Amino acid sequence: MSKSPRLASQGLSHQDVLARMRAMRTEDARWQEGRTWSLVYNAGEDIRRVAAEAYTEFMSENGLSPLAFPSLRRFEAEVLAIAAELFHGPTAAGTMTSGGTESILMAVKTARDFARAERGISEPELVLPASVHPAFQKAAHYFGVKPINVPVGPDFRADVAAMRAAVGPRTVLVVGSAPSYPHGVMDPISELAAMAQEKGVLFHVDACLGGFLLPFAKRLGHGIPDFDFTVPGVTSLSADLHKYGYAAKGASIVLYRTPELRRHQFFTYAGWSGGIYASPSMAGTRPGGAIAAAWAILKYLGEEGYLRLARTVLDTSKALREGISAVPGLKLLGKPSLSIFAFTSDTLDIYALGDAMEARGWKLDRQMMPPALHLMVTPAHAAVVEPFLADLRACAASLASGEPAPDGSAAMYGMLGALPDPKDAEGFILQFMDGLYDVSEQE
Repeated sequence: MSKSPRLASQGLSHQDVLARMRAMRTEDARWQEGRTWSLVYNAGEDIRRVAAEAYTEFMSENGLSPLAFPSLRRFEAEVLAIAAELFHGPTAAGTMTSGGTESILMAVKTARDFARAERGISEPELVLPASVHPAFQKAAHYFGVKPINVPVGPDFRADVAAMRAAVGPRTVLVVGSAPSYPHGVMDPISELAAMAQEKGVLFHVDACLGGFLLPFAKRLGHGIPDFDFTVPGVTSLSADLHKYGYAAKGASIVLYRTPELRRHQFFTYAGWSGGIYASPSMAGTRPGGAIAAAWAILKYLGEEGYLRLARTVLDTSKALREGISAVPGLKLLGKPSLSIFAFTSDTLDIYALGDAMEARGWKLDRQMMPPALHLMVTPAHAAVVEPFLADLRACAASLASGEPAPDGSAAMYGMLGALPDPKDAEGFILQFMDGLYDVSEQE
């Protein structure tokens, strides 16, 4: 690539454009081969093709105006109705969003505005287990809500007693995860919701990751505790369709127990010369393709398809957890039973192990506090369980014998993990992000 990209005086041919794009992706994560353990929820080429065709069919439509595009309005309404039934919310109402972060932003904004209108709270607070997704920190930052971060228990689940102690007169929302992303464990949703209800506070279930897996895992006989609107005190819930719903990115839903609560999410403005402006969520323009593709995949898979995929994911996850636990020096964190989990070591440099695995083509996320490697399992991983475990055993044995790991991110993560205050790392992270977007430095 040129060091100074500019708009060319003449455009390229269709084929040249695509050829260049394909050449530029050669170093991308190889998710099609099942060698990437995050970011992409690959359920097979047939599902990808349905989502892609549905997306492109409605690529130009804009969900900002449901009056102009009644097809999108119907798609979204049916997606929300299916989600409300899955999560046992007969009176539930919500909207689709661009992803889990927007769903979380909307839940926090709604809680803030509800508390302002109904309880007169002008300095709102948000009570969070430390394991909760950082999107809640972002929402607090954007919307002027003070986050109260509560340490989790030794099992990595939200500590109900500590959360109770953190709730005060300015608390507008309490949050629990189903499950939490870092360790794949379910927070005690029923106990947290009961506590929030007792305190007169709204309670949100972040099921962005597990939402479209948990109902089907439960039907397959897995011991899934109640986590949705069957639990008294749960007032809102988020779940991502582009994760275990297998829809195209970006598609998520946020649901509220009642339409009255959802009204606090909407934004309306009647003082504009351009006409009445009404927006259901954060975005103005809402890509019609994402809405259409979510509807298409729900219709294509049906209950049978989701049960089949859930069985594959859960069986694969169990095999991986058992295989990892059998590797000398490695251990799981907490007691995960679903499709995401993390593992660490008391004897090996876990980040060096990650670098060694990456040198063999496996992309694993690194975690901190404590240092760990993280896996998110999809149906595509069923075919790579044995090759992955074989490489993991080999890499762990190599490190245990004293062989150095290939160069990678171990030094960086080791340095960040050694800082006494995580905030000390923020300057480094900002500088790193600046570098990512500096096109002049990219070859």
